[in-house]
Amino acid sequence: MTQPGVAQFDPIPIGEVAKPPFVRLPHPATMFARRTQRLRLLADGHELRAYLAFVADLSDVQHHLQSELPPPELPPSADIARARQFRMPPLDRSRFRRDAAFGALWGRLLAMVEPIAMPDTARLAVERIKASDEAAQAAMIAAVLNNTIPAEALAEHAFVAAAAQVHFTQLAAQLDANTLLPVGDGVCPTCGGPPVCSMVVGWSGAENTRFCACSLCGTLWNYPRIKCTLCGSTESIAYQEIAGGTVAVKAETCGSCHRYVKILHQHANRSLDPVADDVATLALDLLLRQSDYRRGGVNAFLIGY
Repeated sequence: MTQPGVAQFDPIPIGEVAKPPFVRLPHPATMFARRTQRLRLLADGHELRAYLAFVADLSDVQHHLQSELPPPELPPSADIARARQFRMPPLDRSRFRRDAAFGALWGRLLAMVEPIAMPDTARLAVERIKASDEAAQAAMIAAVLNNTIPAEALAEHAFVAAAAQVHFTQLAAQLDANTLLPVGDGVCPTCGGPPVCSMVVGWSGAENTRFCACSLCGTLWNYPRIKCTLCGSTESIAYQEIAGGTVAVKAETCGSCHRYVKILHQHANRSLDPVADDVATLALDLLLRQSDYRRGGVNAFLIGY
């Protein structure tokens, strides 16, 4: 039976001082394309090959939506300024209202997923979404934005989340990164969402610093290492990995809140993607389910784990 490696501390290189930007906003025109490429690479020979290929195809649909539809409009400038004044995310999930832009995106995504290969459960889920009324669709969108997806409707909400990711990524890309401020531990400064994971990066000027990756809008925000990305505790932080597995992806466990979020060492492998590599390392999640730690990262394509 596969066993976890011994819990370790996270070594910080001495003598390397970087002054990273607080946030790096997403680039919708390339983010989903790179994710698609990474998923297809990971799928080759993987035990989750069929599922990774499906997520890759769905990510490819997300990418092509970028060129077919105009970006949505940002909230009024006065609302964005008010959010900054009170240290709130400028893209308020709780105030989301489906407009014409989102309606067009929603309909186009459902049409574009038709040709891709998918399990029968997913195919039936698409049909149920198409047959649902406006109230049911609003409830599904709200469940995705509130991270309250019901266990009995996981397949439907994966497609809804895909649409929401495109919408919020395009919104986030239009913001001024210099106006964004920290709003709390485990909270994206752009949309208020939780992280899918964190990454130690190797970008010029940010070498060996850590960024959290938003599960919804794709924003990356700088966050101290050896600190729980969810509760902010610096006590009893340790790192778990599968013995003999990849050392590029580990689980950062917190002894205070008893949760974990994966940490990707992207500085060692720049092709690592927060969503793709989170899905591909499901074995690490399954292993940690046997422990006292519970998953804290949110990934629309790993709901239920």
